[in-house]
Amino acid sequence: MTDDLGAALRERVVVLDGGLGTHLEARGADVSGELWSARVLRDDPELVRAAHADFVAAGAEVVISASYQLGYGAALPDGEVDRLIRLSVAVARDSGARWVAASVGPYGAVRADGSEYTGDYGRDAAELRAWHRRRLAALADAGADVLAVETVASPLEAEVLAAELDALGVPSFVSMSGDSTALDARGLRAALRTAAGARGVLAVGVNCCRPARTAALLAAAPAGAALVAYPNAGRTWDASTRTWRGEASGVADLAPGWAAAGARLIGGCCGTTPADVAAIAARVSATTRT
Repeated sequence: MTDDLGAALRERVVVLDGGLGTHLEARGADVSGELWSARVLRDDPELVRAAHADFVAAGAEVVISASYQLGYGAALPDGEVDRLIRLSVAVARDSGARWVAASVGPYGAVRADGSEYTGDYGRDAAELRAWHRRRLAALADAGADVLAVETVASPLEAEVLAAELDALGVPSFVSMSGDSTALDARGLRAALRTAAGARGVLAVGVNCCRPARTAALLAAAPAGAALVAYPNAGRTWDASTRTWRGEASGVADLAPGWAAAGARLIGGCCGTTPADVAAIAARVSATTRT
């Protein structure tokens, strides 16, 4: 890992990619199962590489690996998880991105039951910390430039992850689930403050929330912290049917406001397309120049 991304964030806004899983689906992949984009990684890694490359061509400088729903003791044997973690980073690297972020999804993502939006895991801090520790170490060793600790659902999980990141000391950013029902304003503020204090954390913020809510959520971050913002396309996830509902809304027009609020990593989450990323890159570039 390198911390070159940290130097860039001190100087300017860096553009993240968009919704990998939904873009894979648009390219014809089946992401309906519990492995989501990791299933495509296993069965057709070239398609994952091509999807990453679409975002790079659109202006993304950072691509986030297809490791969000990979975890030990879940749907796959541990040896296969090890292999796919390494493959996820290698495939992302082959896309031509300037930086590769290894996705670290929450405990709820591996459960594949929508609990990353509730934080209702039925696990205490010791259990969560032990579960996250092995995967964080494997992802840190896989050759990415930064860990993307994303869609964190609760203050407890944020505390657990911050402690493990502090012990690892590798470059990372931490993004809370902006639509989590376990995070009220006070909880979000505490979680972001805790995450920002961990060694190696370059930025904190929110993802997979409605674009219109993003600015208000970022306001909960500690003063002076570099921020990360990558909302979804404005639709609502139905965990029972594993589908998105509602109409998408544009994110690019709001991106300059997030930059003005201190966001230094800006992109999109579920439902956001390469076209959205291209529009974000254009708007953020114009803002940075002015």
